[in-house]
Amino acid sequence: MRTLLAYAPHRDTFGYSMPPPGLLRLGGELERRGVAVALEDLAYRLAAGELGEDPIEGGAAWLDRRGAYDVLGLSVMGATLPAALALAERMKARRPGLRVVLGGPGTTGIDAALVERFAQVDAVVRGEAERTLPELLARWARGADLDGVDGVTWRDADGAVRREARRAQLADLGELAPYAWHLLPPLADYKRITGESEGLVPLDSGRGCVYDCSFCTIGRFWERRSRVLPAARLVDEVLALDALDGARNAYLCHDLFGAQREEALAFCAELARRGPRPWECRARVDHLDDALLDAMAAAGCYRVLLGVESAAAEVLARCDKRLRPDADVLRVVRACAARGITPILSLILGLPGEGPDELEASLALCLRASLAAGVNLSLHLPNPQPGCGLGEEHGAASRPVEGIPPDMAFGAGETAVERALVAAHPDLFSTFALLPLPEDELRALNELARELPPVLQRYPRTWALLARARGLANAALFRAWRASGLSFEGFAQRAGDDATHDALRWEQALVRVAARGPLERARRTARSCCACAPSASRCATTSSPPRPRSPTDARPTSRRGRRASSCTPARAGSSPRA
Repeated sequence: MRTLLAYAPHRDTFGYSMPPPGLLRLGGELERRGVAVALEDLAYRLAAGELGEDPIEGGAAWLDRRGAYDVLGLSVMGATLPAALALAERMKARRPGLRVVLGGPGTTGIDAALVERFAQVDAVVRGEAERTLPELLARWARGADLDGVDGVTWRDADGAVRREARRAQLADLGELAPYAWHLLPPLADYKRITGESEGLVPLDSGRGCVYDCSFCTIGRFWERRSRVLPAARLVDEVLALDALDGARNAYLCHDLFGAQREEALAFCAELARRGPRPWECRARVDHLDDALLDAMAAAGCYRVLLGVESAAAEVLARCDKRLRPDADVLRVVRACAARGITPILSLILGLPGEGPDELEASLALCLRASLAAGVNLSLHLPNPQPGCGLGEEHGAASRPVEGIPPDMAFGAGETAVERALVAAHPDLFSTFALLPLPEDELRALNELARELPPVLQRYPRTWALLARARGLANAALFRAWRASGLSFEGFAQRAGDDATHDALRWEQALVRVAARGPLERARRTARSCCACAPSASRCATTSSPPRPRSPTDARPTSRRGRRASSCTPARAGSSPRA
């Protein structure tokens, strides 16, 4: 059957600067099996201005112009599920007889409800689609139903919802098809529409997670199993990026780099042997030791996102993080920085069990990490998505809060039809909701998550010395600053002592130097001027003077900085562009 696979639209700039690797992989598999397949990325089309102002009506018109096809497959995350359902309804009206199938992490735990409630959905593919979708298409092509097709939830001729048995996952990810790059616009066009200069290219480097963190769906979507692409195959795919115009850095999408330690070491060794290339990954703190970090640096790793979540052990225990007791975030931060790898610390504010003391512990950790190295801080509020523990426990009582865009749904759910769907089916769309905390508390946490990271990244010494001079904890200092109505620089000038003022001038100079050129220039300047730097030995938050640092060592924090991380919630959802 002629098949069009489409990625539902959203306005998240980080997402639409990169093609969806899951869709590219699935398109390659269908081509390999002789299926007439086309791919469409509506997030890209929206960003390129090709859908007009309304992503739903414009998206439907665009899909209708894509020629003849019998099946429309829509790949969704929780954030894009409302848009996909609205698109499916319009495409069914435009094309009688069209079959619509959904897939992706956005269907986790609600596949039967989607088929039951929405007539425009004929079937949902659960989990891995490379084997399920070809079998489904073959059944439909010969006019048969889907009885016995493992991994499918569907509606039979009598209108009953049928949920077939689970399908066994691929034992060897080396069997995956190559990416069908030719079925989507050129990578350089993705970069052009956003001006993204890093040339990040997401690679489907592994799938799944053995953990079941309460804020994340990935462990359950992949049935608590983690697999990685064989090391040699992954190296081939990293090196193949050399042939793609616009590609500069590989983004390994698997959330657990280092969990399969021997495979991670083998990948690093082979890439180092064949010629290091720049790449970044995501990992848990307790999977990274000195030997693995040495290997990563030798292979070209320059950045790693660490799902920290909270500095309070009781909060981590309550969300079932299962971090090893000996895990030391600051040790890993320093070890990364010593090897030229920028750590991104991702934390979640407002998790169950977090009170003022636990919040202060997390903010103190952010400050100490910023003093120790050039880190990027990415702070988030949790979303109780369907298919995760928070969704089960709090989803029914959770609602969207006007003016606070959920991290997991940033850039989505903005049209009237999407908002109407979210309001009518809150149990299916709790990705757009926040935990049932008092609204003033949610707004305070949102402001903290948005405004504090840039200050700590640029002015950690100034902040630490100002906290000491005012005798305030971090949260209290933040409230005092925001209440002043001043910029942080103006507040530090007004409220600080001489040591604070010296630190501010020093860190402002670093910011100016870093803005004029490559980050390494800022690092060299910092090293050459260390005699001029104000002493931080008086700072009560650190036991030894931190080294001079560049305040902009990492990319700006996006509102979804973790990007679909599964060990971490932003994307506590799926790997980017699944």
